[in-house]
Amino acid sequence: MTSFVHWQEYRGVEIFRHRSGAYSYTTDHVALDADGSLFAYHPENIGRDDLHFASWPKGEEDWRWILVADPSDPDRPYVQRSGPAKGYFLSMTSLRSAKGSPTDPGTYVDSEAVPYLVFPGDFLRLEQVGGFGDLAMARNLANGRESWAIVADQAPASHPLGEISMRLAESLGGVNVNPRNGEGIASGSVQYLVFPCSRLDPPWPQSLEALAKRANELFGAIGGWPDVVQSAIEA
Repeated sequence: MTSFVHWQEYRGVEIFRHRSGAYSYTTDHVALDADGSLFAYHPENIGRDDLHFASWPKGEEDWRWILVADPSDPDRPYVQRSGPAKGYFLSMTSLRSAKGSPTDPGTYVDSEAVPYLVFPGDFLRLEQVGGFGDLAMARNLANGRESWAIVADQAPASHPLGEISMRLAESLGGVNVNPRNGEGIASGSVQYLVFPCSRLDPPWPQSLEALAKRANELFGAIGGWPDVVQSAIEA
C-alpha cells in the first residue's frame, strides 16, 4: 500500500502527500526560466531570453525583481563588466547567497548549470509547501529521464506550476532548450517530488554534489517515486 494520499489541488494540479511531509504532483505544463544564467539578458536583446520577460525597459513586473540594479545608476540594470558574459545584464534568482555581492553572478543560481524549480507566488503562500533552497526530484514520464532539483526562483503569483531551469529541462531530455520560445523541451508530463524544509545550511551556495547527495537520500528514504494514481484510489 502506498503512503501517498491526496492532499490538495492547485490550479487544476492534484497534489499527493507523504506522511513525512514530502509531496508529489504531475503537470503537462513546462516553461523555462533563464534567470541566474550569465547570458540570460543583453541590452541588445541577444541573450538566452527575451528582455520582455525581464520587464526591461517596460513590463508587467518591476524589472528590479529580475535584473540587478546598477549601484552607480539604480534606474538602470547592471551590466557585467568582465568575464565571459561581459556586456550582459545580470539577472537574479530568489534563492541567493546571504553574504554574496549583488553584482557577483555567483550570488545567484545559474539556470544553465543548476537544475531548479520555480514556484508561483500564490503557491509559495500555501502552508507546508516549502520554499527556496528546498530539494526535489523530477522525472519525465515519457522518457524516464530524472534529476534532482532545488527550489530557486519565484514566478508571478498567478502562474501555473511547471516552470524550471534550463539545466533541469535538459536533464529531463531536452536538447538546446530555448527560453524565448520553449523549443527543445522534451515531450511528456513531468512528475515532481518536493521535500519541504530540506534546505541545507546555508541554502546557497552549495556544491552540486552536496545537493544531489541530499536529494537522493531523501528520495531513498520514502522509497522512490509514488504511484499517484493508486494514491488517488486509496484516498
